[in-house]
Amino acid sequence: MVRYSDLIQGLPSEVPFVGPETQERLRGSKFQVRAGANESVFGPSDKAIEAMRHSALNEAWMYGDPENYELKVMISKRLNVSPDNIIVGEGIDGLLGYLVRLCVSPGTKVVTSLGAYPTFNYHVKGFGGDLIMVPYLADFEDIEQLLFIAGKQEASLIYLANPDNPMGTFHAPKKIEKLISQLPQNSVLCLDEAYGDFLPDGCSPNIAVDNPQVIRLRTFSKAYGMAGARIGYGIGEVSFIKAFDKIRNHFGVSRMSQAGAMASLEDDVHLNMVKKSVENAKVRIKSIADKNGLLTVPSATNFVAVDCRKDGNYAKSVLQELERQGIFVRMPSVAPLNRCIRISVVCKTGLDKLETAMPIALQISK
Repeated sequence: MVRYSDLIQGLPSEVPFVGPETQERLRGSKFQVRAGANESVFGPSDKAIEAMRHSALNEAWMYGDPENYELKVMISKRLNVSPDNIIVGEGIDGLLGYLVRLCVSPGTKVVTSLGAYPTFNYHVKGFGGDLIMVPYLADFEDIEQLLFIAGKQEASLIYLANPDNPMGTFHAPKKIEKLISQLPQNSVLCLDEAYGDFLPDGCSPNIAVDNPQVIRLRTFSKAYGMAGARIGYGIGEVSFIKAFDKIRNHFGVSRMSQAGAMASLEDDVHLNMVKKSVENAKVRIKSIADKNGLLTVPSATNFVAVDCRKDGNYAKSVLQELERQGIFVRMPSVAPLNRCIRISVVCKTGLDKLETAMPIALQISK
């Protein structure tokens, strides 16, 4: 028999998310509306598609540049930092795995929010870290308590998503900046900004790139529509970023993904179109919720948390009825967040189907 390590033997066999494809295989049919994975139905820009097509057809025989150099240069120019402040990896999920490997060993204290992005927790457990959960406060991650518990527990790592997943809320720049100024001496803040492109203008915090206690993670999966290409990046102090070279998969990002990401950065017209379309779709989702007597949580992301106004069991029933009608959605994992279902922005046809399906799901779930 394979002799697994004691740590691995002690872990449950689980994955952070059960994918819609898995659910489709179990149910024996495809979903008509894919509104659960927070992908961008608007897709990559035409420039990115063309760049990826060229790379796939003509350059697939080559590994991608292991340094991701040209992409890092483009990102650094947009952010007015050095390329040495940038790490590129296989989406934020991949970068979270590397970050945890750098900072967490068995027994290391790690602070996060109860019900926040589960993939981070998955990585921490995989390296033996001791997760300490802080409940949300009125649908927001509780910054003050995260800070207090991190100091009390001497935590090495603090995780905060801004904007947040699964609720879609966000903290104002001054609150993030204050949090950073008060970080315990030996704590690192992982600031997950996967949805940062959807923030209102002027709502991104001002963070010194040479602060060794902060790493910011961003992605091409959301606003840029490249979730399937698996590419994201981190921004941090030079020596911290350099440490990733000790453990990262140097050929993890394909040449095609690098080409698409670079082309995406040159197409702000498409990016602005996506952001406008997302805002319009969120208005429609709120309207559908309103018509059915439901509430919505104001969102700075490409999804809306719809409050079903009862408990988690009821929300789960609504979710299952929507899925029975071919509409894939998700919901938060813990109370009181799980009174909501989370609906990703989809195209007009998908929203039309949601509008038809919602009252039926609510009626059956009574």
